[in-house]
Amino acid sequence: MTTYEIETTHQDAALRAQILSEALPYIQQFAGKTIVVKYGGAAMKDSILKDQVIRDVVFMSCVGLRPVLVHGGGPEINTWLDKLGIEAQFKNGLRVTDAPTMEVVEMVLVGRVNKEIVSLINQEGGSAVGICGKDGNLITARPSDAEGVGFVGEVQTVNTRLVEALVNSGHIPVISSVAADETGQPYNINADTVAGEIAAALGAEKLILLTDTAGILRDYKDRSTLIPRLDISDARRLIEEGVVSGGMIPKVNCCVRSLAQGVRAAHIIDGRLPHSLLLEIFTDTGIGSMIVASGFAR
Repeated sequence: MTTYEIETTHQDAALRAQILSEALPYIQQFAGKTIVVKYGGAAMKDSILKDQVIRDVVFMSCVGLRPVLVHGGGPEINTWLDKLGIEAQFKNGLRVTDAPTMEVVEMVLVGRVNKEIVSLINQEGGSAVGICGKDGNLITARPSDAEGVGFVGEVQTVNTRLVEALVNSGHIPVISSVAADETGQPYNINADTVAGEIAAALGAEKLILLTDTAGILRDYKDRSTLIPRLDISDARRLIEEGVVSGGMIPKVNCCVRSLAQGVRAAHIIDGRLPHSLLLEIFTDTGIGSMIVASGFAR
């Protein structure tokens, strides 16, 4: 090994040691705390990013945090609708979910995407259990107020006994956003909404939404205008001013609702960045936007 190679190896080792040292206070602070992660976007589609997210979640579990993973799966649903000759339709940003589409949604989210994530976590040394809103009456759904969208639902109630039992026994719950109403009719529910309501019901320390944006930006075209920290009143004002617009509005509202119900901090982060979860939770600066109810520091 050359002198240059030896020096480079030492520098790499020193950097790893520095990162671990910086992470220690956060590991101590959040040990035993529940962190709800909504997994979606590019982090689900890119195989390298997918592996990194899975490793981040397993790392969180190994150092004493209690991760709960809620996932979507829109692109995979579209793929299977196309294979089956069913046209994908959207209305005001919501997937129009008639009976045949609902069957595909349930098949894909519960039977394919969920079990793939579970398998990947288990392969990395974690212990994951895949469930959906139907299991253990986790979520009771109700029809969405939106017209003409079919079996699109909202969360009516959350029963966390099953999730708590899994977490308390050392498992990582992996939850798909399919649930049923009191008659057993299944509904397709937005995964951000499910993550927010589950985080609130669990009294989670953090809700983290993995997205395909840097976070909340004052100018959506300029990543340097990222707003790293804001409170509920700031978030509402930014929506009123039009700074937060389009698809970011329901994400911010989801965060605000979870905070109003007791979640300590909500984060919107860029899932396209390598190891985004670890960077947000275990470093001094973080990478995305953190919304808090008050002056909570981290």
